[in-house]
Amino acid sequence: MLTNPTLNQMQTLGLNGMATAWRELAEQDSAAELGRDEWLGLMLDREVAMRADKRVRNRLAAARLRFPEACIEDIDFAASRGLYRRNIMALAQGEWLKAHENLIVTGQTGTGKSWLACAIGRQAARLDHSILYVRAPRLFEDLALARLDGRFPRLIDKLIRVQLLILDDFGTHSLSDQQRFHLFEIVEERYRRKSTVITAQTPVARWHDLIADPTVADAILDRLVHNAHRIELQGDSMRKQKAAPVLTGGENGEINHP
Repeated sequence: MLTNPTLNQMQTLGLNGMATAWRELAEQDSAAELGRDEWLGLMLDREVAMRADKRVRNRLAAARLRFPEACIEDIDFAASRGLYRRNIMALAQGEWLKAHENLIVTGQTGTGKSWLACAIGRQAARLDHSILYVRAPRLFEDLALARLDGRFPRLIDKLIRVQLLILDDFGTHSLSDQQRFHLFEIVEERYRRKSTVITAQTPVARWHDLIADPTVADAILDRLVHNAHRIELQGDSMRKQKAAPVLTGGENGEINHP
């Protein structure tokens, strides 16, 4: 029979999805009723599905999301947090990514900004976009070090080329001259070419002061904000809501875990 040699050839060619479909079909009693075109169609469908799944896994691994399991389907719309199903589902369709628009998520600490950004990043991976997650404070440190050890051009190129850049925890402190320059270079190169998600505790109205230099701030915000979708998360910290009381002995005390 040609079954084993054919399977070996499929695996040699990397057609693992087709090989898996072949095995499964061969084990079904009803397979004999299928024509050759139907067999081939089912095998090709499995190959396409497996390759798509592999691409998503690879993109998520490269993204290094803070919350890798976060996904659109798990968003809680019942809580009054300023999240609206219609808006999130519209973002999930990905037209804003095709249009190279931005997304800004603001809110107090613990309201779920980073988790939401990661869920949107995961959805972008499903839509076959490359993603990179970075925390703003760490990014500025890496860029400063990269200038000293020769990695700067390669790191900047990586930040510019990725289709969706998630810049988390922006605005935790005022920017230095070097940080302003780095941010402007990234924003300028990505403007109208790629999409960026930014999360921040600080409201957008105060970003001008954080950037500190009026001229540079105008240039950066013009490129970031004017074509950005906005989500303003409301309410108390979800960490406090989910934290369980810790009782030791006869004491009644509560510890809020981050």
